[in-house]
Amino acid sequence: MTEITGTGIGQGVAIGPVVRMAERLPEPADAPSALAAAHEGERARSALSAVAAELQRRGGAAGGAAEGVLEAQAMMAEDPSLFELVVARLATGATAERAVFEAFDSYREVLAGMGGYLGERAADLDDVSQRVIAELMHVPAPGVPDPGHPYVLVAHDLAPADTATLDLARVLALVTAEGGPTSHTAILAREKSLVAVVGAADAARLADGDTVVVDAAHGLVIASPSEETVSAARARIAERAAQAAAPLTPGALADGTPVPLLANLGSADGAAEAVQLGAEGVGLFRTEFLFLDAEVAPSVREQEAEYTRLLTAFPGRKVVVRVLDAGADKPLAFVNDAPEANPALGLRGIRALRSAEAVLRDQLTALAAADAATDAELQVMAPMIATVEETRYFTTLARELGIAVAGVMVETPSAALIADRVLAVADFASIGTNDLTQYTMAADRLLGTVAELQDPWHPAVLRLIAEVGAAGAAQGKPVGICGEAAADPLLAVVLVGLGATSLSMSASALADVRASLKRFSTADARALAQAALDAEGAAAARTAAESAAAEIVARRGAGG
Repeated sequence: MTEITGTGIGQGVAIGPVVRMAERLPEPADAPSALAAAHEGERARSALSAVAAELQRRGGAAGGAAEGVLEAQAMMAEDPSLFELVVARLATGATAERAVFEAFDSYREVLAGMGGYLGERAADLDDVSQRVIAELMHVPAPGVPDPGHPYVLVAHDLAPADTATLDLARVLALVTAEGGPTSHTAILAREKSLVAVVGAADAARLADGDTVVVDAAHGLVIASPSEETVSAARARIAERAAQAAAPLTPGALADGTPVPLLANLGSADGAAEAVQLGAEGVGLFRTEFLFLDAEVAPSVREQEAEYTRLLTAFPGRKVVVRVLDAGADKPLAFVNDAPEANPALGLRGIRALRSAEAVLRDQLTALAAADAATDAELQVMAPMIATVEETRYFTTLARELGIAVAGVMVETPSAALIADRVLAVADFASIGTNDLTQYTMAADRLLGTVAELQDPWHPAVLRLIAEVGAAGAAQGKPVGICGEAAADPLLAVVLVGLGATSLSMSASALADVRASLKRFSTADARALAQAALDAEGAAAARTAAESAAAEIVARRGAGG
């Protein structure tokens, strides 16, 4: 029995035979073209356009997050700056195939060197390059195999176009050697509730036909598993199937303490699925999709239509909308696109909106109009709050423009440390654990070199969350969690023990978190939280919480 480690996506487990992804196309020969550069240029342009159109078609068919991913790839294929690189290489006498390969490869190196989120986009660029070269060579592009039976797909990495169109009746699980938790493979696997382990560097050791257990909850791929391991995996699969088939109930602890479970959404397109999976509302609606790639801000009417579509899907339920979070990795020309040495610490979130107040006013006006036309419980929050003065600015303006419930995101240590004063002004707080971890640990969330510090289990991060939880309890104000930390079933219990009153996550994580909460009482949750707080680091905090949870379950089983 051999164990291969990686990053698990979700909590699922699967058993099946390995089928490896076909190898990449060979590197085009570096030989001079027999055709004129202009002719080769037309070949390249035609192939790029054909690939872009095919990616757009696949995106439209896939829908959801996959559509946005594939549209982004299509834009890569039609990027004028990339085509200029192709033309430059054609001028040296290269073939269209070789010019495309070299141009994409040089751009890939730039992205890969950036690390983190942008580094993981390098794989997307590789896929576009392969598809264009295949188009030029008149051969099929590398794709997902179809062995005719259920299987575990093993690949160096999986292209978004392939992940988006996987046959989930066949693919039991996915294992990739590359990628991280923010790669498009991980994002789409999470959306599809596909069992996956990414970044498993030793996956190359797996051969076609090998039987493996893929354990996403523990980030493990077990080759040649023992009968005992297979039996345990089958029991977990049956248990998860029973959980998924069980009647949907509101989130709550074992003692009946309610913990509403909400969905994080990037557009209204995911609303129906979130409701089907048991979302009791929306804890984070990201509005950036309306603004990104736009030359000018969308009109009030355009925004109102989208917000109305969202609110209509959640009658009588809470829907928390975050106003535009521009800046950092999302610069917008009509808000702030001036170069900054460190944009993560620059003019982003509420700071950027204050510098372009007309954009904020229009958004709040559109939200108020959508609220008046529907019966959802709209709440609106501002991102990147750091001071009481910023809190007062936003809540005052929001109420002036017709927003009844105005709150703030707690993503900076400063906001957490003065949460009592912030919540004296705001109606609620929602903790964004991704950014709070970044700023607490001084570790850029886009840099792979410091990825190990991007762990919300760190006691420093948990202590700040506890400060906000205590402030909310003292003032009777809700404190939600809307970072993906809430999707970790055990950490979700710890967060409730720290004072969180609601949890918001990807809809695919709702069932696991709901089941986890039901295993522990309020006192249990506080005990797990204290065990994590007493640890020295992130790994130790998780281990301490796991040990405390095991003791609680054992004691209960023994009748203690």
